[in-house]
Amino acid sequence: ATPTAVRHALTTDLPDEPLRRPGALLAHRLTAHLPPPPPFRAPAAPPPARHGLRTCDGCDRAFRAPETETHCRDCRAATARPGSQ
Repeated sequence: ATPTAVRHALTTDLPDEPLRRPGALLAHRLTAHLPPPPPFRAPAAPPPARHGLRTCDGCDRAFRAPETETHCRDCRAATARPGSQ
């Protein structure tokens, strides 16, 4: 149950007179007045690994890539095109 649902179940329509057994009232309300639990949802897949920052060997720009990459995206694209650089 959400915190709002618990708060609503515990504080709605409280009696005006002092309670002799407030714990019993709370126990009753928590068992009888809470909405049903939400349906089970499988945990989400963990996010993909985030690679550390590296410096491009071509232009000294910082970029994120696995340790096997030595050039940033722009430098890799420039070397892949014939006649560039």
